[in-house]
Amino acid sequence: MPIRTHRGRAAVYRRLWGWPLRSPRHLVVALVVVVGAATVVGLLLPDPPPQQRSPTYTAEPGGDVRAEAPTQPKSPPTLSVPQNAPPPARPSPRGVAVADAWAQRFTAFRPGMDEQRWLDGLRPHTTDEFITEMASVDPANAPSAVTGRPEPGPATSTSMVVRVPTDLGPLRVTVNRTPDGWRVATYDREG
Repeated sequence: MPIRTHRGRAAVYRRLWGWPLRSPRHLVVALVVVVGAATVVGLLLPDPPPQQRSPTYTAEPGGDVRAEAPTQPKSPPTLSVPQNAPPPARPSPRGVAVADAWAQRFTAFRPGMDEQRWLDGLRPHTTDEFITEMASVDPANAPSAVTGRPEPGPATSTSMVVRVPTDLGPLRVTVNRTPDGWRVATYDREG
Protein backbone atom coordinates (compact mmCIF):
# COMPACT_ATOMS: atom_id res chain seq x y z
CA MET A 1 0.00 0.00 0.00
CA PRO A 2 1.57 3.29 -0.99
CA ILE A 3 2.21 6.04 1.54
CA ARG A 4 -0.22 8.86 0.84
CA THR A 5 0.32 11.93 2.90
CA HIS A 6 0.71 15.56 2.06
CA ARG A 7 4.00 15.70 3.97
CA GLY A 8 5.63 12.82 2.14
CA ARG A 9 7.43 9.67 3.07
CA ALA A 10 9.90 11.42 5.45
CA ALA A 11 7.03 12.50 7.71
CA VAL A 12 5.86 8.90 8.07
CA TYR A 13 9.37 7.69 8.91
CA ARG A 14 9.88 10.55 11.36
CA ARG A 15 6.63 9.61 13.10
CA LEU A 16 7.66 5.94 13.36
CA TRP A 17 11.17 6.68 14.70
CA GLY A 18 9.87 9.42 16.98
CA TRP A 19 7.31 7.15 18.66
CA PRO A 20 9.62 5.99 21.53
CA LEU A 21 10.38 9.58 22.47
CA ARG A 22 6.76 10.73 22.82
CA SER A 23 6.45 9.66 26.45
CA PRO A 24 8.39 7.75 29.11
CA ARG A 25 5.96 4.85 28.74
CA HIS A 26 6.67 4.61 25.01
CA LEU A 27 10.44 4.61 25.71
CA VAL A 28 10.15 1.79 28.27
CA VAL A 29 8.00 -0.27 25.90
CA ALA A 30 10.51 0.26 23.07
CA LEU A 31 13.46 -0.81 25.29
CA VAL A 32 11.59 -3.93 26.49
CA VAL A 33 10.84 -4.89 22.88
CA VAL A 34 14.50 -4.42 21.82
CA VAL A 35 15.85 -6.40 24.80
CA GLY A 36 13.27 -9.14 24.23
CA ALA A 37 14.15 -9.39 20.54
CA ALA A 38 17.88 -9.62 21.35
CA THR A 39 17.21 -12.37 23.90
CA VAL A 40 15.09 -14.39 21.47
CA VAL A 41 17.75 -14.10 18.75
CA GLY A 42 20.44 -15.17 21.24
CA LEU A 43 18.43 -18.23 22.28
CA LEU A 44 17.68 -19.28 18.71
CA LEU A 45 21.28 -19.10 17.46
CA PRO A 46 23.42 -22.23 18.03
CA ASP A 47 26.45 -22.07 20.30
CA PRO A 48 29.68 -21.30 18.44
CA PRO A 49 32.01 -24.29 18.02
CA PRO A 50 35.05 -24.29 20.31
CA GLN A 51 38.23 -23.25 18.58
CA GLN A 52 40.46 -26.23 18.83
CA ARG A 53 43.32 -27.28 16.62
CA SER A 54 43.50 -30.89 15.61
CA PRO A 55 46.91 -32.54 15.64
CA THR A 56 48.67 -32.66 12.31
CA TYR A 57 49.94 -35.96 10.99
CA THR A 58 53.09 -36.43 8.96
CA ALA A 59 54.21 -39.61 7.30
CA GLU A 60 57.83 -40.62 7.50
CA PRO A 61 59.41 -42.13 4.37
CA GLY A 62 59.57 -45.49 6.18
CA GLY A 63 55.81 -45.57 6.65
CA ASP A 64 55.64 -44.30 10.25
CA VAL A 65 52.99 -41.72 11.00
CA ARG A 66 53.73 -39.17 13.70
CA ALA A 67 51.31 -36.75 15.27
CA GLU A 68 52.62 -33.32 16.13
CA ALA A 69 51.18 -31.62 19.17
CA PRO A 70 49.18 -28.48 18.45
CA THR A 71 51.14 -25.33 19.08
CA GLN A 72 49.99 -23.00 21.80
CA PRO A 73 49.37 -19.39 20.88
CA LYS A 74 52.39 -17.28 21.67
CA SER A 75 52.12 -14.93 24.58
CA PRO A 76 53.11 -11.32 24.08
CA PRO A 77 56.72 -10.48 24.88
CA THR A 78 57.42 -9.31 28.37
CA LEU A 79 59.79 -6.53 29.28
CA SER A 80 62.18 -7.15 32.08
CA VAL A 81 62.84 -4.06 34.10
CA PRO A 82 65.72 -4.20 36.54
CA GLN A 83 64.61 -3.85 40.14
CA ASN A 84 67.82 -2.21 41.31
CA ALA A 85 69.70 0.69 39.83
CA PRO A 86 73.11 -0.17 38.42
CA PRO A 87 75.87 0.31 40.95
CA PRO A 88 77.78 3.57 40.77
CA ALA A 89 81.25 3.45 39.27
CA ARG A 90 84.18 5.79 38.82
CA PRO A 91 83.80 8.03 35.75
CA SER A 92 85.77 6.79 32.77
CA PRO A 93 88.46 9.20 31.55
CA ARG A 94 87.66 8.11 27.99
CA GLY A 95 84.00 9.02 28.48
CA VAL A 96 84.97 12.45 29.82
CA ALA A 97 87.30 12.95 26.85
CA VAL A 98 84.48 12.07 24.42
CA ALA A 99 82.15 14.53 26.16
CA ASP A 100 84.83 17.24 25.94
CA ALA A 101 85.52 16.53 22.24
CA TRP A 102 81.78 16.53 21.50
CA ALA A 103 81.32 19.86 23.31
CA GLN A 104 84.23 21.38 21.35
CA ARG A 105 82.57 20.29 18.07
CA PHE A 106 79.13 21.36 19.30
CA THR A 107 80.36 24.90 19.94
CA ALA A 108 82.38 25.06 16.69
CA PHE A 109 79.51 26.35 14.50
CA ARG A 110 80.13 29.79 13.03
CA PRO A 111 77.89 31.94 10.80
CA GLY A 112 78.21 30.87 7.18
CA MET A 113 79.29 27.34 8.11
CA ASP A 114 77.35 24.49 6.47
CA GLU A 115 75.05 22.70 8.98
CA GLN A 116 75.87 19.30 7.47
CA ARG A 117 79.58 19.94 8.08
CA TRP A 118 78.74 20.81 11.71
CA LEU A 119 76.77 17.54 12.06
CA ASP A 120 79.58 15.56 10.45
CA GLY A 121 81.94 16.92 13.11
CA LEU A 122 79.59 15.65 15.85
CA ARG A 123 79.01 12.23 14.25
CA PRO A 124 82.17 10.42 15.51
CA HIS A 125 81.29 11.30 19.12
CA THR A 126 77.49 10.79 18.97
CA THR A 127 75.25 7.71 19.01
CA ASP A 128 73.38 6.92 15.80
CA GLU A 129 70.03 7.56 17.49
CA PHE A 130 71.07 10.95 18.84
CA ILE A 131 72.69 12.19 15.62
CA THR A 132 69.27 11.99 13.92
CA GLU A 133 67.85 14.11 16.73
CA MET A 134 70.74 16.56 16.43
CA ALA A 135 69.79 17.11 12.77
CA SER A 136 66.76 19.07 14.06
CA VAL A 137 68.88 21.39 16.25
CA ASP A 138 69.55 24.88 14.93
CA PRO A 139 73.33 25.24 15.36
CA ALA A 140 72.98 29.03 15.51
CA ASN A 141 71.42 28.54 18.98
CA ALA A 142 74.38 26.48 20.23
CA PRO A 143 76.94 28.01 22.57
CA SER A 144 79.96 29.46 20.82
CA ALA A 145 82.73 28.38 23.21
CA VAL A 146 83.61 25.93 25.96
CA THR A 147 84.76 28.02 28.93
CA GLY A 148 86.26 25.41 31.24
CA ARG A 149 87.23 21.81 31.87
CA PRO A 150 84.56 19.08 31.81
CA GLU A 151 83.51 17.86 35.25
CA PRO A 152 82.37 14.23 35.54
CA GLY A 153 79.17 13.65 37.48
CA PRO A 154 77.20 10.54 38.40
CA ALA A 155 78.46 7.45 36.58
CA THR A 156 77.86 3.73 36.20
CA SER A 157 79.90 1.21 34.28
CA THR A 158 77.95 1.98 31.06
CA SER A 159 76.83 5.60 31.42
CA MET A 160 77.92 8.90 32.87
CA VAL A 161 76.89 12.54 33.03
CA VAL A 162 79.53 15.17 32.32
CA ARG A 163 79.06 18.86 33.07
CA VAL A 164 80.69 21.07 30.43
CA PRO A 165 80.80 24.85 31.06
CA THR A 166 80.06 27.06 28.02
CA ASP A 167 79.54 30.75 27.36
CA LEU A 168 75.73 30.24 27.48
CA GLY A 169 75.76 28.18 30.67
CA PRO A 170 76.78 24.65 31.54
CA LEU A 171 75.71 21.64 29.46
CA ARG A 172 74.88 18.28 31.04
CA VAL A 173 76.16 15.76 28.49
CA THR A 174 75.13 12.11 28.93
CA VAL A 175 77.71 9.68 27.56
CA ASN A 176 76.96 5.96 27.08
CA ARG A 177 79.34 3.09 26.46
CA THR A 178 78.43 1.44 23.14
CA PRO A 179 80.10 -1.35 21.14
CA ASP A 180 81.94 1.47 19.29
CA GLY A 181 83.19 3.03 22.54
CA TRP A 182 81.88 5.98 24.52
CA ARG A 183 79.35 8.14 22.63
CA VAL A 184 77.17 11.12 23.54
CA ALA A 185 73.53 10.01 23.88
CA THR A 186 71.91 13.33 24.88
CA TYR A 187 72.56 16.74 26.35
CA ASP A 188 70.65 19.34 28.37
CA ARG A 189 71.33 22.88 29.40
CA GLU A 190 71.49 23.47 33.12
CA GLY A 191 69.23 26.06 34.58
